Amino acid sequence: MPVITCIDDLKRIYRRRVPKMFYDYTESGSWTEQTFRENSSDFSDIYLRQRVAVDMAGRSTASTMIGQDVSMPVALAPVGLTGMQHADGEIKAARAAEAFGVPFTLSTMSICSIEDIAENTSKPFWMQVYTLKDDDFMQRLFDRAREAKCSAAMITVDLQVLGQRHRDLKNGLSAPPKLTPASVANMMTKVQWGLGMLGTKRRFFGNIVGHAKGVADPSSLSTWTAEAFDPSLDWNRIREFRKMWDGPLIIKGIMDARDAREALNVGADAIIVSNHGGRQLDGALSAIRALPAIMDAVGDRIEVHLDSGIRSGQDVLKALAMGAKGTYVGRAYIYGLGAMGQAGVTRALEVIHKELDVSMALCGRRDVRDLDRDILMIPEGFEGRWQA
Repeated sequence: MPVITCIDDLKRIYRRRVPKMFYDYTESGSWTEQTFRENSSDFSDIYLRQRVAVDMAGRSTASTMIGQDVSMPVALAPVGLTGMQHADGEIKAARAAEAFGVPFTLSTMSICSIEDIAENTSKPFWMQVYTLKDDDFMQRLFDRAREAKCSAAMITVDLQVLGQRHRDLKNGLSAPPKLTPASVANMMTKVQWGLGMLGTKRRFFGNIVGHAKGVADPSSLSTWTAEAFDPSLDWNRIREFRKMWDGPLIIKGIMDARDAREALNVGADAIIVSNHGGRQLDGALSAIRALPAIMDAVGDRIEVHLDSGIRSGQDVLKALAMGAKGTYVGRAYIYGLGAMGQAGVTRALEVIHKELDVSMALCGRRDVRDLDRDILMIPEGFEGRWQA
């Protein structure tokens, strides 16, 4: 294995090994990609306060997320098409997360199915669902998650309509992908990736094909995806989904204090401050800038997590110090998966953990559960002063 010292090292290998179509799917946002960029760059506006002559022995990054023990408060976010980044990608990522002691979240739009993950892991994982029109499919999806012993469900609420992602359109990236001569030619240069895909039977959307009404094979998938998402979604509809799932519930896609209060009222156990990694509303605030107002609104009444933009353990540290009880990495672990499979996901988690642990120590703290804003230097106006 090459010497990997940061997430960017994995990203460079990932770019070489994975077809452009799937690299661009991960490494892009909607429209001008302003929010995609600022999700990460805004972390650099927050500085850490170094302390010395403080006992740094016996440190711990262990914590809990929605009551579950974790080796560090970092979960693998749901990422669609993960099984196209590397053969059996969701299985490999889930195994790496399980061994490391952090949660893995399976996307509804995964290549490997719920059952595939359950058969290849020994600990409960989390299941992400979209807000779809078909009640029968939704209830069966929750039931399948329950049968697979998923320990939490995550409802993504920011995808009523699809944000336009220019690169995906140009690459023909859809459900299923529309291959072009250029994309096929590029795939043929990714020999290791191609051999892996030839060696697996899992190449289509395992949670949908054979499960959704009228989707018996990949050719009928595009019609279903065009019609399945519900633009009329409201909080009453989310209450209906809450009745379908009686376990811990996480709501993902909260960027406004008013929506955070609504999520609290429907009985969620946690919310995720997230703008879908900058892939939906371009021009929205970064997740880290949106976090403080949401913490002020609901932080003492519901568990608040943060997703979008995290590429290092220092990013994790800053989010936790600002009040989040958990964080998510998506692109960071996908880089590792595409670069080196399961070992790459493990390496991504190791990098983030070491950065979190060492940075926490140099800030004079020994326990990740005791972090607060005292270790941060946040610029005046970071949260924004906006005209009413």
